[in-house]
Amino acid sequence: MISFTALFSTFAFGASAFPPPPLLRADVAYDVRPGDAPPATGRRNLPAPFLMVEQAMRPQDQYQVRIEERVIIRIAPSPPATRERMLSTLPRKPMTTRFQEVKLDSCVPIQSIGGVAPVQPNRLLLFMRDRRVLSAALDRACDAQAFYSGFYVERSSDGMLCSGRDQLQSRAGTSCEVAQFNRLVAIKD
Repeated sequence: MISFTALFSTFAFGASAFPPPPLLRADVAYDVRPGDAPPATGRRNLPAPFLMVEQAMRPQDQYQVRIEERVIIRIAPSPPATRERMLSTLPRKPMTTRFQEVKLDSCVPIQSIGGVAPVQPNRLLLFMRDRRVLSAALDRACDAQAFYSGFYVERSSDGMLCSGRDQLQSRAGTSCEVAQFNRLVAIKD
């Protein structure tokens, strides 16, 4: 049977036969990437049991994956055929009807928007699928002409486009917030 001192002396003399590897210095920056061997913190040529203990003491690599889902809806300008069809139902004689804006709720369902057209400097007409026409007042700094080819809006959890909350992104890159929604109502004189 091997005595403890004989075993210890073998390790003591065996370990001193190998030159010590360089130790980490605090004033030097080390470039370590995932998958690289960690920098030397002590002796490299240790027997297998000691290496296993050293590896067990190292912190474990942990990685985190974050998955996000983002749905963006495109609202296109209303096609000319749709506009012509809507205008064909109007009488041909001079109209004595004018339109007035009536304040609407602060939110409208995104899925019910059929098309869009810029009108005034900061106003868009929204053509709804139920044949209503709404006006969306944009922030003062926004130019409605930037939305000539429609806009994108990020889908919210409730499926609504709300004034003061959602941003409209034009295809040209302009981003604006809706200040207020109004409904156009015909008033006969």
